[in-house]
Amino acid sequence: MIGDADQVVDSAQGRPRAGLQGHIEDTARMVTIVRLLIFLALLSCPATLAAAPATLKMSYYTSDRSSVYQCFVSPFIEAINKAGAGVIEISVLFSGGSAIPEQPKLVRDGTADLAVIIPGYSPQEFPDTLVLQLPGLYRDEHEASIIYARLAGADALRDYQPFVFVGGYVSPGEDIHSRKPLTGLGDLKTQSIRVNNLVEADVLRMLGATPVLLPINRTMENLNDGKLDGVTVPDYMVFEFGFGRLTAHHYLAGLGGAALAIVMNKAKFDSLSPAARALVKKYGGEWLAAQTSACVAAKGREVLAGLKADARRKVTEPSPADLATLHTVYASVVDAWAAESPHNRELLALVNAELAKLRKETPR
Repeated sequence: MIGDADQVVDSAQGRPRAGLQGHIEDTARMVTIVRLLIFLALLSCPATLAAAPATLKMSYYTSDRSSVYQCFVSPFIEAINKAGAGVIEISVLFSGGSAIPEQPKLVRDGTADLAVIIPGYSPQEFPDTLVLQLPGLYRDEHEASIIYARLAGADALRDYQPFVFVGGYVSPGEDIHSRKPLTGLGDLKTQSIRVNNLVEADVLRMLGATPVLLPINRTMENLNDGKLDGVTVPDYMVFEFGFGRLTAHHYLAGLGGAALAIVMNKAKFDSLSPAARALVKKYGGEWLAAQTSACVAAKGREVLAGLKADARRKVTEPSPADLATLHTVYASVVDAWAAESPHNRELLALVNAELAKLRKETPR
């Protein structure tokens, strides 16, 4: 009947309603019920409400068996991934996909979110970082690494303006490991020695050696071919790239350390949630500097003890005369670096001021 099409009976009130209005109200009621069911379903699966964690890729130039990875990279990544579960996750691309000097470029252009870099291999790009590698200035790797973190964290090092500086450390003072006898500084004359940075090159040149600035992963082939007589590396790295197989003479010169850093792409850092950014800062900086310096110091003591215990090797500590010569050369190199520019002088003064503060905080 016509009346049946034109009206609907309200079951709650028992009276007819206009047909179109009744359909609208019934549809609205159904939509409300569906929305409620969806909401209840979401509550029962809270994981669906959470955003996916930010995933970052770090470029690292060698393997996870290296001391740099175990002491520097691994503590940072493990701390981040554990504390940041569900917020941030970092994975590593081993052997880096590019040469060591190219690692900063990978971060700048966004190919990698983070990378481990060695500033000494790119002195034109990282001139300020040389202040962390000046010989005779720091008591040990812990002191140098903490100062590194403080200077970079305060934006006092211009080198890191294109990046976010996550963390860094300075190795123990590098020693000289040679295939030729090396019982004193006089034996360095005519020897060709691989060095880590320009400051170290100046030191070796003043001591009569021929320095060769070369990335560490290209050094063994030159040592094996006889193009190099020796290398400068911290003791804990003597065997990692095979150097110990060819060098049996170890001179404990305690040259300046080598600086390494983890840097991050700025845009990527800015895209992270506040919680993720806070974790990166928390587990970088001084926390990472302290962790790493303690780890490499322990490894260095272990390796040095092994070198001394090996009858096939000759480990030489500088004589008093050699020590005096080394200190004179170190002071000369520091003075020359400071004299290059007003900026260098200001930076050296800042380092000395920070060292004074640190030594008051941690007296020995």
